[in-house]
Amino acid sequence: MSRNIAIIGDHFILPEVFERELRTACPDTRFSCRRMQNDWPNTPVVHGYHGAAETNIKEYLGEFDEVADFVGDAEVFVMHQSPVTAGMLDKMPNLKLIACSRGGPVNVDIEAARERDVTVVRAPGRNATAVAEFTIGAILTETRKIRSGHEALRAGNWRGDLYRADTTGRELNEMTVGVIGYGKIGTRVTRLLQAFGTKVLVCDPYVQLSPEDVEAGVVQVSLGHLLEHSDVVTLHPRVSEETTHMINKDTLAQMKSDALLVNTARGPLCNYDDLFEALRDGVIGSAMLETFSVEPTPPDWPLLQLDNVTLTPHIAGASVRTASYAAEVLAEDVRRYFAGEPLLNTC
Repeated sequence: MSRNIAIIGDHFILPEVFERELRTACPDTRFSCRRMQNDWPNTPVVHGYHGAAETNIKEYLGEFDEVADFVGDAEVFVMHQSPVTAGMLDKMPNLKLIACSRGGPVNVDIEAARERDVTVVRAPGRNATAVAEFTIGAILTETRKIRSGHEALRAGNWRGDLYRADTTGRELNEMTVGVIGYGKIGTRVTRLLQAFGTKVLVCDPYVQLSPEDVEAGVVQVSLGHLLEHSDVVTLHPRVSEETTHMINKDTLAQMKSDALLVNTARGPLCNYDDLFEALRDGVIGSAMLETFSVEPTPPDWPLLQLDNVTLTPHIAGASVRTASYAAEVLAEDVRRYFAGEPLLNTC
């Protein structure tokens, strides 16, 4: 019997990459694939964190009816940014497995899928290495004045003053970095920082440091202690009711006046109005922001006007390996599904 798989890829994870990994992982299974490619990231996703859509899913691209019609009678749906809602599931009665190539499939109504006995698998840690490396680059960009020097030189201004004792940068081996959120990304950031000789503080009430962490000098502390004692604070938790706007006027006031805040996680972790005021008024020293509550950012957004902020367009997780690895992870769970074996990455 031939199995039926629907694939929707995009310009990051191409549909043919999904199919290639599926055929590599399942050489003994007969299946047919139909493929579609959406326009992400050329076309931004519907972000959803500010109620941009009347649905409980977020960060998706695709018209509900069009996607449901494409999936049709497929048993397996493999995708990246496509939406899956309760109403769509009712139009896909043969669907048994959704394979979403994200660490957290916020574009899928997980509860609705569970109620209909549709299993959802994901690709946890797919971009952990990419984001961790990017975070180190973000920290160095600010602490070593790379952005400041670049912007000045591009404008024809040779900033020799960046060699002055009161303006020059600091080395990671002399600083304390606070890591908030100690999952796959936070742990990798910590490993990389240790290579620089950095003192690392960790705040995550849901994890316990390993003996190796403790032996390496990593210290688990409260949020207040981390904010007060860190030269750099880098955010890596998931968005939840507990973490939404965890960086706000009160928590920013606890940080050092020359501290750097790095957000390569998710925009809703920060109250960006409070952050703008803190950066403008010198409550903290600088920020490196990679993710935002509204994407793309409005051209008149106040944070774009500050000279003590580095901003990038949500690209920390974008790497060639992220795309291929995510497809490999999903393909293995599809293989296990066909073989009747326990799945690895269910939601």
